[in-house]
Amino acid sequence: MEFEPGRVFLLRAPEGVDLLDFVNGFAEKNGIKTAIVKGIGSLRNPVVGYYSEEIKAYKRIELFGTFELLTLLGNVSIKDGKPFAHLHVTLGNANGNVFGGHLMKGEVFVAELYVQELVGEPLVRKERGNNLSLWDEEPL
Repeated sequence: MEFEPGRVFLLRAPEGVDLLDFVNGFAEKNGIKTAIVKGIGSLRNPVVGYYSEEIKAYKRIELFGTFELLTLLGNVSIKDGKPFAHLHVTLGNANGNVFGGHLMKGEVFVAELYVQELVGEPLVRKERGNNLSLWDEEPL
């Protein structure tokens, strides 16, 4: 799919909110249907996921404490008629250990976000089997 660049937002998420809920709410409030999301900051007690092909579900990895949000990268598209943020994170702890995966939950301590709206026919996620909601494949 081809898109034109739309609005660009630089914003800070409030302390104490769930980052995933915040991005979804921001997109809905601002009428954003498709976007690129990037960010840095720190999260408390994040939960990340790793998709297991064997069990066809995400394995939850719960982390305890405050983690540096080294990178956040993802997108917004439409799922079940509403904006849906699909975000991946790289997180670091006080010992320099790094963890990463699909963001499932994370309380914001600090989060600075870049949201680049993409204008065009919105990408829509649909159940494709294996408990995954994916976009249509681009024809070759």
